[in-house]
This record gives sequence, structure tokens and C-alpha cells, in this order.
Amino acid sequence: MANKLISQMGLPPSLSHVFSARNILTSKDALSLPELDLMALLDIDIASVRSAVARISEATCPPFQTALALMEEKMKSGGYLSTSLPGLDNALCGGIPFGALTELVGPSGIGKTQFCLKLALLAALPECYGGLNGRVIYIDTESKFSSRRMIEIGESSFPQIFRIQGLAQKMAGSIIVVRPTSISEFNDSLQQMKLTLLQNEVKLLIVDSMAALVSWDNDKGTSSSRLSPLRGSLSFLKSIAEFSRIPVVVTNQVRSHSNDESFHYIFQGHKKDTSSSERIESHLTAALGIQWAHAVTIRLIFEAHSGHRFIKVAKSPISPPVAFPFVVEASGITLLNQEGFGVAGSEINAIRCQGLIFGKCNIASRLLLSVVFTCSSYT
Repeated sequence: MANKLISQMGLPPSLSHVFSARNILTSKDALSLPELDLMALLDIDIASVRSAVARISEATCPPFQTALALMEEKMKSGGYLSTSLPGLDNALCGGIPFGALTELVGPSGIGKTQFCLKLALLAALPECYGGLNGRVIYIDTESKFSSRRMIEIGESSFPQIFRIQGLAQKMAGSIIVVRPTSISEFNDSLQQMKLTLLQNEVKLLIVDSMAALVSWDNDKGTSSSRLSPLRGSLSFLKSIAEFSRIPVVVTNQVRSHSNDESFHYIFQGHKKDTSSSERIESHLTAALGIQWAHAVTIRLIFEAHSGHRFIKVAKSPISPPVAFPFVVEASGITLLNQEGFGVAGSEINAIRCQGLIFGKCNIASRLLLSVVFTCSSYT
């Protein structure tokens, strides 16, 4: 809401140009200033200021809707993107919800990117095969996107579809991959793609991963100036989900706390020796902080323990906490149990990763992952 552009709010062109010339570009910029300050800054009379503020306020504030209207809108739009995992879809009452921010959090190599690749494929599939027949924007911040792996998932999951001449190429052409290297580049990319998103050409937005864009210090605490760009990105992602009515999926890494309460991301490697996997487990938490955690609508935790990997529904407004064991196969993620099992108490938000080796991935670590999880190691 706060990031809606004033230029798109129907103000008279001459007045809209005045706002733009003074670098007041969004509704937040305009509504954060008192009317007298706006009058002085824009050099216009108070009546024009009040008229503009009223129009901006009206365009920014969402109209009220009845419960019936919301239900009918969700039924009309479909409401969910199926994950093709029946147990998880049932737990989420249909799949990944439209108009909401869904977070996948877990250590590197656990299967988050595999999940994202499958979702991108499902969104690009023709409607007659259960897909959304839409374009996908895949923001790949860690260069993990693999066209070859996506084709492998498609051929293994939908062999009858991928035999059709030209269909695989058409679907691949519907997936737009962007690789920003900073938060500012990320925000610029979203602004450039905003028109495409709002025109309903895009049916899924994936960010893999958000944490990789954030440069964190190892010292305790982070300055508010460093968090400000992340807050802006978070607000923009939520507004895209709400106004475009598409599912937005964002992956997040985990970080570890040491005894002196300093922290670092797992993918940056450990600076202190850790004597046991239990110690690693007890200090793992989702990255990006509490504000981010409160902003996401759905949180799916990917973890490993007891010789298996698990997808856990840790946060959802419509689903109780439940976990599903899974393996990674040629067709992507496969649940070992469609019923799952309930989790409670501290287990809901706990992130465990027995057997995973952090840091640089080498041949030995891949072999260990293959033994521990009894599945192929796709990263």
C-alpha cells in the first residue's frame, strides 16, 4: 500500500509532475508529511494539497469487503497453487495461497531450491494439465537456478506432457530469471517488473534467497540503516502479492548463535569449532529477524533429523503445525507420508539439521548427505 506510485493515482498531470519533481513518488512519501510542509515543498495552495492528499489516501487505502465477497473472490481466482504434494496441499487447504507471502526457511542443501523449481514448473504448465499457464519471475540471488534440473523434474513428473513437441521450450520461455547482487538492484528489478506483474501476466514470483542479499556483520545487532532497505523490499513484496493476487514465495536461510550471542549465516561457514550436531541444532534460527517473521503469512521449515528431511508447516492462519518426511528424487521433492504428524510447543519453530555439513559443499559432504538422507543430493 505504502509503495503505490503517485503517478498511477489519477491526479491531474500537472500536479503529478510537481510531486515527481520534488521526489515525492509514493503514497508513503506524501502521507508522511503534514499538509503545511507539503504546501511549502510543492509550492501550491492548501486547497490543492488537501485535494491531492484526499485522492492519494483514497487510492492507497483498500476498500472494505464483506466475508462473502472475499470468499467469492478466492473461489473465482482459484486461490492456491498446488505443490503437487497431496499431504502438504491438504494441510495448507489447497496449496501455496494467492495474495500472500510464503517463506521457505532451512539450511543450505536441504531442498528449498528444489521446491521452488517445481513450483515454477507448475505455474508455467498449461491449465489443461493443472498448471496456471502463466509467466514466472524467478529472482535467483545465489545462482542456484538450473534449467537442466528443471527439465529433469518436468520429464520425471510429467513425462506425457514433455513429449509434446515444443512444450518444454515454451514453458522455459515463460520463466524469467533475474540475478540481482544487492538489495538496491533487487528493488530496482521489482520496480521495472511492476507493470508486468500488475497486468496479470505473471502468475508466480519466487525470491531464492532473500537472506543472500543482506550483508550482515558478525557483531551483535545491526544498524537501522542496514535494515531499512530490507523493510522496503518486504513491504513491496507484500504489496505485489496483495494487489496482483499471485503467490509470492521467498526462501530464507538460517543463522547460528554462539554463546556470546553473535551470529552469522550458515552459508558463510562457521568461525568457531562445533563439537556436536546437537550444539549446532540448539543455536539455529531463521535469518532476517523477527520483523520479517511476523510479516510472512505462511512459514514452511525445511529441517533434517532422525535420518530424514522434513517439511514443517510452522506458521499458517488456516493450518495446525504439521510435519512431513520427504526425499529429493529426479521428480523433485516427494513426501514419504501424506498424513504427516502434528508438532507442538517448542518443536513448532525449532530448526534441526542433524547430519548436514555447512560451509563449502564438496564431494565428501555430498556423499554424506546421500548416506544420511538415502536420496540423491540435489543442491
